[in-house]
Amino acid sequence: MIRINREDMLELTRRMTLKRNCFSRIAGAYMDGEGYVDGTFNTHFQKLSAPEREANLAIAKAIPFSETNVNLKEYRFAPENEKAGSTWQLLMALRECELKNDALLDVFYEVIGERYRTVGDYAVYFFYGSYDVPIKASDKESLWESEEVYKFLICAICPLHGDYEPGEPECGFLFPAFKDRSTDIHGIEVFDADALHPHGELVERILF
Repeated sequence: MIRINREDMLELTRRMTLKRNCFSRIAGAYMDGEGYVDGTFNTHFQKLSAPEREANLAIAKAIPFSETNVNLKEYRFAPENEKAGSTWQLLMALRECELKNDALLDVFYEVIGERYRTVGDYAVYFFYGSYDVPIKASDKESLWESEEVYKFLICAICPLHGDYEPGEPECGFLFPAFKDRSTDIHGIEVFDADALHPHGELVERILF
């Protein structure tokens, strides 16, 4: 298994607060138990009210903040699975457009609806964020100069309760992988709340 450095994940989550928010866009779909879309949304993150931003930050943060190498595991895309028409290509396109292309999002929701297995209605939440990665000095202190902007997607799949109220994420992912404080477009970090009963069908559909 590819090891994830927890310090990398904690560095990201420190930018997932109301005061230090790294997200610029949120999109998603409400799905019924059979995987059909009941409704979608797509908006600039800062247009949400403060309580809404706080609630959605908690959903996004749950993915990288989870226990590394137990609930959050890294996988690699094989070169042959990065071809045209692949899920990797779709994720790269969604990252490039910063979630502003609803047609691409609809394709992704179809991918999830076809394969994801759960009981009851659920929601797919998508976040686009960017992080100016500061240079670290030899003593590991930040110099606050940036050599790279890490642009990323977080997807969280949550059960729905009542009137479209999301519960805690069941699974999701961070793409591209954040490895050695840098972007790794050939890796993805996948989250499962229940590490003993993971959603293998999600990993299989994404990687192949």
